[in-house]
Order: sequence, then C-alpha cells, then structure tokens
Amino acid sequence: MQNLVYLLLRRLRLPLIIIILVYAVSILGLVLIPGIDDQGNPWRMSFFHAFYFVSYMGSTIGFGEIPYPFTDAQRIWTTVAMYMTVLSWLYAIGSLFTLLQEPAFRRVLAFTVFTRAVRGIREPFYLLCGIGDAGHLVLRELAEHGIRSVAIDRDEHKVQALRLEDLPVHVPGLSADVTDSSVLIAAGLRNKRCAGVVALTDVDHVNLTIAITSKLLAPKLKVICRSESSDSEANMASFGTDYIINPFDTFAERFAMMFQSPSMYLVYEWMTSIHEAPLSEFTAPPSGTWILCGYGRFGKAVRKSLSFEAIQTVLIESDTGTTGAPEGTIAGRGTEAITLHEAGIEQAVGIIAGTDDDANNLSIIMTARDLNKDLFTVARQNLRSNDAIFDAANIDITMQPGTLIGQRVIDMLTTPLLSDFLRMARQQDETWANVLISRVVGILTDRPPESWTVIISRKHTPAIIEMFRKGGIVTLDNLATDPRETATRLPCVPLYIKHADNNECLLPEADTRLQPGDQLLFCGRQGAEKHMRWTAHNFHALSYICTGDDSPSGVLWRWLSGRKPTDVTPG
Repeated sequence: MQNLVYLLLRRLRLPLIIIILVYAVSILGLVLIPGIDDQGNPWRMSFFHAFYFVSYMGSTIGFGEIPYPFTDAQRIWTTVAMYMTVLSWLYAIGSLFTLLQEPAFRRVLAFTVFTRAVRGIREPFYLLCGIGDAGHLVLRELAEHGIRSVAIDRDEHKVQALRLEDLPVHVPGLSADVTDSSVLIAAGLRNKRCAGVVALTDVDHVNLTIAITSKLLAPKLKVICRSESSDSEANMASFGTDYIINPFDTFAERFAMMFQSPSMYLVYEWMTSIHEAPLSEFTAPPSGTWILCGYGRFGKAVRKSLSFEAIQTVLIESDTGTTGAPEGTIAGRGTEAITLHEAGIEQAVGIIAGTDDDANNLSIIMTARDLNKDLFTVARQNLRSNDAIFDAANIDITMQPGTLIGQRVIDMLTTPLLSDFLRMARQQDETWANVLISRVVGILTDRPPESWTVIISRKHTPAIIEMFRKGGIVTLDNLATDPRETATRLPCVPLYIKHADNNECLLPEADTRLQPGDQLLFCGRQGAEKHMRWTAHNFHALSYICTGDDSPSGVLWRWLSGRKPTDVTPG
C-alpha cells in the first residue's frame, strides 16, 4: 500500500501543485479585491469566505455571491478563477486516468490487492507456482475439495484466465517472477497458514530456484517440484525437496507395468483418476517389436522401462547426434512412410510417438496406421488445448505430462496415504492385485472409485474417541457400516491402515480393531465418505452400530427411559 500511495503521489505531483496554486491565487484575488456591503460601505472578503466560495465554485457544485452581491471587479476575477479551476481539474483528472492505464501502476495495484487477499486467508493453503496444464488442474481439483490455494505465474494471460474462472473457492493470483524471493514471501511463503509449496513451471531451473528458496526461508514446509531431467532432479533432492515428479519416468514405469502386471496397472489407474473422470477401459498392449519415434527425455525413459525380453524397440530420431541415440537408430522424424518402412512397420505390434511436437506425433500415428492398421498406438500430447484432435485420432494411450503431474500432486495433497498404499501395493504380486480389483469392481458404477483418508483422533473422529473413553470397541467393519441401515455395508473398500506405531497393513480385515492415532485409506462409491464421516462424528449413530442399542440421545429422553447419561454398553 505504501508503494501504491507513493507512486500515486509522485505521478500526480504536478497536477496537484497546479490545483493548489490555482486555488491559492483565486482565494488571494478575492481577498484583495474590495467589495461593498449591504450598507454601501467598502468591505473585503475573509480568507475563510474566499476559500468556501472557491471550493464550491471550482468543483462546479453551484454558484452564489456571498455574503454580499459582488462588484464588477469581483465578478471579473471570479470569471477568471472559474476557468482556471475547471482547467486545472480537467488536467488532474486526465493525469489520473492516464496513470490508471499505465502497466507499472496496474502491477503495483494488482500486487497490493494480491497481498491483502493472501493475508486475509484464515485456513491452510498451498502456494502454487506455475499455472500451466498441471497447475490449472491442481488448482481446480483443490478448489473442488474445498482446499485454499494461492497461484503465481509469469504469464499475465494465465492469471487473468484464472480470475475469470468460476471456482468453488477464491484463488488469489499474481503475475510476477516466481523466482523472486520477495514475491514468494508476499504470496505467503512465511505465512503460518501456508501448508506447502508446489512448483509446476515448465522450466526445471525455475522449479529448482523455487525449491531452494522455499527450503531456505521455510524449511518445515512441504515442497513438491516438477522436474524433467535427472540432473535437476538430483539437485532438488540435495536441497531436501520432499517430492519430485518426473512425468516421463512416471509414465514409463506405468507403461512397463501394463506388460508386466496388467492388474496392478489397473489399480494405479483407478486410484489416481481425476475427480469425476469417466471409468477408463483397460486394453493390454501386445508384446513384440515396438517403434519409438523420438529419443529425447520421454523416449529415453520409455526405452529404459521397456528393456525386458518380451519387448524389442526400434528407434527413430531426427537428431541422433544431439540426443545421443544408440547405434542402429534410424535417422528421421517418423512422419515419413519411408522411415517407418525402414523401421519395419509391417512387422511391428505398436508405435510410440514421443516427440515434443503435437502435430508431428499425430502425423506419425496417422502415417503408421495407413501402413499397419493393427498397430497399438501411444502418443505424447504436450498441450491440453489439443484434447479435441487427440480424442478424434482414437489413440490407444495418450500421455499428457500436465495431466500426469497434476494427478500425482492432487493425490499427495488430498490423500497423503495413497502414496504409501501404492508403494506397498507395487511390491505385491498379480494374484493380490486381482483380489483387490474383484473387491473394487463390486462397488463400482461408471466412475472410478473415490479415495479418502480417516484419521482416528478427537478432531477428525470425535464419536470414535468418545466410544473408546467409555470402554467401547470400534472395528473397521463398524466404521464401514451404513448408519441408515446397519445391516448394510457402505460401498467402500479399506485399502490401507497405518497404526500409531507406524505398522502398516494392506487390505485390513473387517474385524480389525481401531485405535487412537490410526490412519485409514478407503476407496468407494461417491457418497460413501459422507456417511462414514457422519458415523465418526455422531456418537449416537456409532453406538447403535456397535451395540445394536438405539439409546435415547437427549437428556430428557434418557431420563424418561430411566437411563443415566453415562450408560454405554461396550461392544
């Protein structure tokens, strides 16, 4: 605000000086020019009367000769003063409008409004740097979950688009240099309500700078960064960055999982689906020879993940020298039929278009299909704005870096236990994955399952803690019972439990006894979470589920039924 006032006064200094001088000269002239009172005697106007007269005359509010009718000399001076004050005000107002249109003033004004909005947040929030495809997805999903966030991006157009979007909660946005530490501090980096920093720009060096700044200025904050190179990833890790997301490595690992453990891939796909996304159909890719077009960061990650016996890869790269392509790589872009023929497109079972150009990737897919209609197709989509044309191309698997990163960040922020569950699930075999899928399929509709976390504590589950205090027992089956009909279970599956002593368990049994400090991960149909949380907060409902005793809930009804308020039947 101090910068705003300073800039305003500095740029309007000359107009203000002119207005003050015009008023001073006009007032002085009225004081010095003699007039005549109602008795015909000479009379001079006081400074107070002159100031009062010039004030309403100069502002064109009205006109009246006070306290006595003016002489001709006074009227001549009043006419001169009238034009001087009107012109000075026109000049000042024009200067003000010019200032309001200046980019520098608008930036200062936007910065002032932004900082005030950040200081006004009264609940935990996340500081997000970069409103690209991934950043926009994260902001929208956090808002859908009722989680506050603050956004910064260098591109003014992205910030303006964010302000125009109808989100459930207000998201303050600022166009500024995200590597400037003062900007990060103004955005709430040191605010006690800041829960973490998420760096999702498309430049690794910028994300690295944000991670370093955050860890130095606020070491206790959770920091999540995007990285697309191994060097930047290692550098971020050396500064203690909590989570580093490489979209190419992530996709490559999941793509390899489709060959090695299709059921486990399906578990990953369902558990990390976007809110309200349609349920995707799984199609296992064939084993054999695959053609990989593009040996950049994406191509290297995919080729490394596919280095097992069932898969052979043939590389096509236009710049073999710069990318360090191995011997035997075919020079070309893959958009030409002759290059695909040289790579053996007729005998290949699949093709991966992994360049950094969406038009080239689509051209590779279409050309390859003309030569081999049975190909399994995989394409890298760099921009979400091209969703329509990639959907129209009917590609079997489309890799969107922004969507992949956004999904990972949303899972980390909204369902922290999901990462632990997926880590342990990856160590299980295909049989275990099939058991999980069979359980989840039994509760699914046409949407992927929603996942949520339940923490056994007085803050999050007061009814359960109260039951423990009264000597009662609560099991996992009690928590998953429908409070509206105790003979029915909620459409959900317990995936993971982490006890207070850090012991972990996948797919816990229904008779597992809950203890204070337990953290549970569930997945289920939409609406199941709401009923489960209602049970965990309503002692009367929980007591009825655990004991089958529908005891009166009010003091009067308990007295009439002859029960003491403290009577509880342990489970």
